Order: sequence, then structure tokens, then C-alpha cells
Amino acid sequence: MTPEEIAKAVSEYASDSKALDIVTLDLREFISYTDYFVIATGRTDRQVKAIHDRVAEGMKRDHAQLPVRVDGVTQSQWILLDYGDVVMHVFTPETREYYRLEQLWGEAPAAELTAAL
Repeated sequence: MTPEEIAKAVSEYASDSKALDIVTLDLREFISYTDYFVIATGRTDRQVKAIHDRVAEGMKRDHAQLPVRVDGVTQSQWILLDYGDVVMHVFTPETREYYRLEQLWGEAPAAELTAAL
């Protein structure tokens, strides 16, 4: 899968789990360790965990893709799923507001991904 296809797929799985405010940042011109951040919010820590579960399950089942690394599942305030060229961040509202990744990477454009799955 291309990085664009991965970002689109994880966004769609998150959306299926009722994630809020899903944003994909194109970081290709800013950093070398990943191409995209996909950022999403779950209303509660339980929903954050459910979004993680849906993304991980869908990527494994439908695309034979496993994350290189997963962090934050125990607390479920901020779960990171690292797919190499795409890193997904799933936050509770308070944690997303605190870390404000979109502002930290404010110069990175939001990506409009149209790649077919």
C-alpha cells in the first residue's frame, strides 16, 4: 500500500468508529521519518480504545498491515499506531487540546486523500 492509501484506510476505519475531527497532515516536506499524521478524537478513553481496535483490526484483516509500534493503549488517552509512513494519533478531547499537534505542525498542509482502497 502507498502511504496515501494507508492514511485513507486508517481514516476510514476511525470514521467507522465514530471518531471526531479526523485530520490528515502531509509532513513529507518537514520530516523524514513519516509521510502523514492522521489525528482523530474519541469522546472517551473507551472510544479511543475502540477506534484503535477498529483501525488495527481493519488494517490487519483487509490489508495485511500491522503497526510497527503501538503506544498508549493502557491509559487510552493518546494511542499512537505507527504504520511507518503513516502515524495515527487517537486522542481524548482533553489530551488532543493539551498537545495540539495540528498547531505544532501548523505549517504542514491538511492532506486531501482520494486514493481508492
